[in-house]
Amino acid sequence: MYVAVAGTFGPIHDGHRALFREALERGDEGVLVALTSDSFARGKRERPVPDFDDRRARVREELDELDKWGRDVSIEKLHDEHGIASTDPSIDALVVSPETAHELADINDNRVQQGLDPVRGIVVPFVRAADGERISSTRLVRGEIDEHGRCSTEPDDVGD
Repeated sequence: MYVAVAGTFGPIHDGHRALFREALERGDEGVLVALTSDSFARGKRERPVPDFDDRRARVREELDELDKWGRDVSIEKLHDEHGIASTDPSIDALVVSPETAHELADINDNRVQQGLDPVRGIVVPFVRAADGERISSTRLVRGEIDEHGRCSTEPDDVGD
């Protein structure tokens, strides 16, 4: 199965890693990471977003570290909300979070209108921080949590 996963992925956290792991595990015919362009990423967010090249390098590092299967992985620039998933006929499945799962219907409508087969949606549950709230880049940038979901108010596990 050729699997795609899309996002801004900056800064990267354990929620992103869960999406990457699922895509890598299922993508026996390859994995496509659709990484938002700078203008697309920054147009949707009020928080700072690292530059595309920095995010691409960081995504590549994460994928290399997580890839136990030796998958063929490509990273492409995403310029709009459904671009690649709606137009690439080779994509069989799209890995999404519950936050973006609702977009699958529009993506599949667009694909069918173009004569393409619908993609299968693979929804990966949110990864929760220590406080029970979901891990997000916004929370990470605000300093509420670290990339693993530890709250900034938690004491470090340093020797007593």
